[in-house]
Amino acid sequence: MTKLDAWLDQHHAAFTAIRRDIHAHPELGLEEVRTARLVADKLREWGVEVTENVGKTGVVGVIRGKQPGGRAIGLRADMDCLALEETTNLPHSSKNPGRMHACGHDGHTTSLLGAAALLKADEGWSGTVQLVFQPAEEGGGGAQAMLADGVLERFPMERVFALHNWPGLEAGTVAVHRGPVMSEPGRFKITLTGKAGHAALPEQTHDPIVAMGHLIVALQTIVSRNVDPMESAVVSIGQVHGGLASNQIPTNVFIEGTFRTFVPAVRDRLLARLKGIAQNIAATFEMTAAVEFTYGSATINTAPEEDMAAAAGAAAGLTVRRDLKASTTGEDFAYFLERRPGCYIWIGNGPAVDGGDLHNDRYDFNDAILPAASGWLAAVA
Repeated sequence: MTKLDAWLDQHHAAFTAIRRDIHAHPELGLEEVRTARLVADKLREWGVEVTENVGKTGVVGVIRGKQPGGRAIGLRADMDCLALEETTNLPHSSKNPGRMHACGHDGHTTSLLGAAALLKADEGWSGTVQLVFQPAEEGGGGAQAMLADGVLERFPMERVFALHNWPGLEAGTVAVHRGPVMSEPGRFKITLTGKAGHAALPEQTHDPIVAMGHLIVALQTIVSRNVDPMESAVVSIGQVHGGLASNQIPTNVFIEGTFRTFVPAVRDRLLARLKGIAQNIAATFEMTAAVEFTYGSATINTAPEEDMAAAAGAAAGLTVRRDLKASTTGEDFAYFLERRPGCYIWIGNGPAVDGGDLHNDRYDFNDAILPAASGWLAAVA
């Protein structure tokens, strides 16, 4: 057993308790007051320099090695939960109704705390490690908020690394992707406006429900007919809204959905077709279409940092895989990677027990992987 293994084994129970405490008290994006306070208190307890309220509820800890010189690196973990009602019935299940750590951010936060404790336990290294505890990853703009608050300028870092647990991947295995890891997340809303009237007199109306049926079918051709088969894209409709009565044709119908791409050129083509198809189908049925959309950035690793991440996995005694495909899920760590070179890895969470995959009301982070996650973060630093 190495010195690192011995330390992790000795403190595993303590960090499991921290993780379960965070899990039991989940907080939505930019509301992570209790979680941020717990993080700050633990860091100060270990003698780490702490700055709070970075990007509203974010926390940054700074650890400096005792040796002169050295480089500066950033390690990032997310803290927020999802708006879900937990159904695990675990002893540490959520005490906050409609709030749940269904993506493992409780485990990510605890893993970075573990890495901080590891680095403080042996400061015989040179350089500076910036510990970035980010709020609001789940669509709340947390990365952008921290960047706008000058996190990279106030806490300089040449490179930045992060991890995400991955159900279905063998527990403790480190997966390092080559280039793209997660896609550009995008959302769209299309509203068709026709002419309302009595459902028994359809000739006097311009029916947006019929038109929307054609639009929904036509949108499915974007990926199959407008995107290069060697590229990747997703267009999915998640909501359809229209009508208030069975005997009335409404004025408006709208749909909302998501799209995912990895390459800006593919995204631009997809959005052009999204708008073009909507407007032309609307014109066919004598009505108008309003198209709204937002999108983020793809999470893309840089090659030297990929190699560092893989080497860190090996140094921590973990199995390393470099053969996994990218995911069409999204991650706002992408905004850090647009500003600094770095790498985002997956660490295996083991089997998805009882169907408890990510963003599922039966999900729980696997505490058995805390030593591996903390060990990798410390090793990459």
